[in-house]
Amino acid sequence: MPAKRTTLADIARLTGLSTTTVSMILNNRGEQFKIKPETCQRVKQIAQQQGYRANIYAKSLKTQRSNVVGLIIPDLTNYGFACTAKNLEKLCRENDLQLVIACSDDNPQQEKIAIERLLDRQIDFLITAPTHQDPNYYSKIKKQVPLLQLDRYVPNSGLNYVISDEQLKVSTLVGYMINTYELKEFVYFGGQLELSPSKGRLEGFKQGCNAHQEVEQWIFQHTYQPESGYKMMNKAVQQLGHLPQAVFTASYTILEGVLRYISENQKIDAVLQKKMHLATFDDHHLLNALPLHIHSIQQDHQQIAQHLFRLIQHYFNQQKLENCLVDCHIIYRD
Repeated sequence: MPAKRTTLADIARLTGLSTTTVSMILNNRGEQFKIKPETCQRVKQIAQQQGYRANIYAKSLKTQRSNVVGLIIPDLTNYGFACTAKNLEKLCRENDLQLVIACSDDNPQQEKIAIERLLDRQIDFLITAPTHQDPNYYSKIKKQVPLLQLDRYVPNSGLNYVISDEQLKVSTLVGYMINTYELKEFVYFGGQLELSPSKGRLEGFKQGCNAHQEVEQWIFQHTYQPESGYKMMNKAVQQLGHLPQAVFTASYTILEGVLRYISENQKIDAVLQKKMHLATFDDHHLLNALPLHIHSIQQDHQQIAQHLFRLIQHYFNQQKLENCLVDCHIIYRD
């Protein structure tokens, strides 16, 4: 049988005091109501011995605050989202807020379930990386809890967002690679095209290529999962009849699949000898340890987390929220 939770009534019975007096003491209001210090000490000691914990739901009903922030990300193993979540959790913890993290698996139905469960916990604020483009759904959620979009945004939803300024950096990196390696073909692997970052990164890729009319563009779209990177790489090789001269992946997770394809098909030498060039949006410190020259566009996850937390504070202080565009940084690894 599960252990019985110790209640205020239990502490009152053990101390011989009223539940009202015990509540005052455990809420650190004993001095305010002139309760003897030795009585306060005895009550707190017994409460600790009995493993008493305040009922946060009852407390939130009284204060109209749960001090809980919900965060829904597509993939808990995604390095970028994990970095943002880690930084945001630290900021929340240091300011007496609890961050509860859920995963959508980039599935709209799973995201809806995650949102419902977080709402059941009476969260004060919700942050989500949207998995679909239905503004009506998110507008309904906003009527129940303040909602902020992370990494992605839904057009015409009227919701605020914190995203990376990606398009220009992708265009700059693609142009640099075309000039440096005298490329004649460039392959792009992206995620779900309906998502806003997919559109921005693809547009940046096209801009970088279009500045060099002689470059043939090959564009493949699937999901941001590693398995999609493997499948798109296999499909590109079949259509081209050879390894691409250059590949740009729209996320580090897609790059993982590309590297697995290259490894399993014993094509690593093509990258080592710079017969094939790789670049990715997102970064990971492991890229600095590999003998492969893989350029990357690094998002500033600390800044993203700080902007998210600042907007949470704005809400609690009844200040207006605004959109935030966070700069990226190109890491060249020639």
